[in-house]
Amino acid sequence: MKFIFSILIFIVLLSCSEQHLPYYHSAEFTPLWPGEENFSEDTLHRIAPFHFTDQEGSAVTNKTVEGKIYVANFFFTACPSICPKMTNHLAKVQETFNSNDNVMLISHSVMPWADSVRQLQGFAQLHDIRYPQWRLVTGRQSEIYTLARQSYFAEEVAGYTRDSTNFVHTEHCLLVDKRGHLRGLYNGTLSLEIDRMIEDIRILLKEK
Repeated sequence: MKFIFSILIFIVLLSCSEQHLPYYHSAEFTPLWPGEENFSEDTLHRIAPFHFTDQEGSAVTNKTVEGKIYVANFFFTACPSICPKMTNHLAKVQETFNSNDNVMLISHSVMPWADSVRQLQGFAQLHDIRYPQWRLVTGRQSEIYTLARQSYFAEEVAGYTRDSTNFVHTEHCLLVDKRGHLRGLYNGTLSLEIDRMIEDIRILLKEK
């Protein structure tokens, strides 16, 4: 009886303990945890500065997401395969945190030559994408592709081995914390992965 009681106490304490997410510093997505010998927040990988234009014609930069948790993904409006599925799944994230100004989503067009502001605006209306929480952005192809590969590590193949002429097409969604650190990688076409992302966002919201 005492043994069972001890187990129950342990479970309660475990459920009450603060949860943490790892940090990711490279394209290998090897998790780094605070307290590890090689962990230093000052030298951790951060998302590089960026400057794009959203579906309302407004600028989206690092300042836009400063102090916020956000999800980044890569798509194009004419995509017939993985993009619609990702967009529908990310709508669940939008709905879950609809009233929380500290959570944002940024979807980067990988066909910026075709996805004008007007095109993005029509896509947003079609999929009930709510502004300003969810930004669809366009810009220079080279800048979007470099950011996808070298800041977000969005592709299976390491981005440093490819240039801006190689088309970016990935189902990966990335979770970024309030300080611009990578904290999660998810397959945006799988609903279970989106559920995991939502739980991870809740963990980050509790971080000091």
